[in-house]
Amino acid sequence: MTTQESLVKLCNIKKSFGHVEVLKGINLEINTNEVVGLLGDNGAGKSTLIKIITGVHQPDSGDLYWKGEKLVNFSVAKARDIGIETVFQERALSEEHSLWRNIFMGREITSRWGFIDVKREKEKTERIMKEYMGFTSSALTTDAVVRTMSGGEKQGVAIARALHFEADLIILDEPTTGLSLSETQKVLGFVDDIKKKGKSCIFITHNIYHVYPVADRIVVLDRGSVVGQFRKDEISLEELVNRLYLVARTGKLNENGTSTVACDQLQDEMQSKMP
Repeated sequence: MTTQESLVKLCNIKKSFGHVEVLKGINLEINTNEVVGLLGDNGAGKSTLIKIITGVHQPDSGDLYWKGEKLVNFSVAKARDIGIETVFQERALSEEHSLWRNIFMGREITSRWGFIDVKREKEKTERIMKEYMGFTSSALTTDAVVRTMSGGEKQGVAIARALHFEADLIILDEPTTGLSLSETQKVLGFVDDIKKKGKSCIFITHNIYHVYPVADRIVVLDRGSVVGQFRKDEISLEELVNRLYLVARTGKLNENGTSTVACDQLQDEMQSKMP
């Protein structure tokens, strides 16, 4: 059994745009080898929260930790360097390029003369397709143009790319939106693969029926606040659905979980290490 340790921790994160307070003191922790479903309606603050975790936005106040170390001057480039990758809802793939070009886009393998090593990229892409995506059919080759692939296959390419480049945390932004039932099942299989490879995942969605089967823990976000956290083995799908209806009506959740993490303790530990 894999020992879980803190991977990313947010302590009292606040963010406003103008007079609108989007995040209201968020406390959240993601552990190693864990799939966390982040649920919330439009306007709940999911996108802003993820943009803070990935360095797109800086919080107005609060602290962000990665593997116990406080992140300072955090940026998109630094997020990628430490192992955070995001698969956006629009999938961030170039539709008119081949599969192998998409895998290595922006991270090209070059020869000693500085040219792209097409042969090596295709060979590696073929291994990635088999190892991370489970694609063995001759119908899908490394030269396949992305626009000819199904929605589930496109998600698989983006997830495989993140795994290949050793991401420790993969963030999926509404990965099943607009997909058929069979394609949704493909994506959920890719999420299972993330956990099997010892990595962590934040699965952002408003569809509890998609994330519940693959999540270890469910976090409910509403109007800028974490209103509940539940381990899947502690709550049934039916009970969780009922509580989400309550959130939609009242903005409150009669929770068994907790929306706090040991931020004060972590901050005390960090201060004790300072000279």
